[in-house]
Amino acid sequence: MLGLKRGIVVLCPHEKEWETVAAQTICFLKEAFGPNAEDIRHVGSTSIRTICAKPIIDIAVHARDFDWFIHEKDSILPYGLQFRGEDIEREILYVIGEGDFITHHIHICRPGSDEWKNYLRFTGYLNAVPEAAGEYETLKKQLAEKYAFDRPSYTMGKEKLIKRLLAEAAQWEKTI
Repeated sequence: MLGLKRGIVVLCPHEKEWETVAAQTICFLKEAFGPNAEDIRHVGSTSIRTICAKPIIDIAVHARDFDWFIHEKDSILPYGLQFRGEDIEREILYVIGEGDFITHHIHICRPGSDEWKNYLRFTGYLNAVPEAAGEYETLKKQLAEKYAFDRPSYTMGKEKLIKRLLAEAAQWEKTI
């Protein structure tokens, strides 16, 4: 399964297909963004092999020139990307999908930003530490059951644990 109607929360077991789709999307985005994207990575729950996730592929883009992604948005739209602006603080968000049915979130991060580092750190840590991934999955399942039609509450419910796991991930990163 790939994609969800905007605002809905449904979790699915990890699918190998997500990794393939993410790799294809990264190739596509390299073409669309050219040298304006310094690095592009599959992040978020669909990149964590041991947990359930909303079937929406999250891709983080380390921008070489952050403003280009705002000023040149019209040249990117023919690639099927929908500009959502700064839905997330300190990031630009593009989505891929049809109408309210979204398959991808494309997070454009400022050069050297904490947001970029946190995407990579969080994904790396949860893939390397199954106990942390399991704790995150347990909370996600509880919140998905409670907030299946309230995506903002689902997202807010994860914030405290994500902050703690990011702090753990920063310490873990120093040991590898």
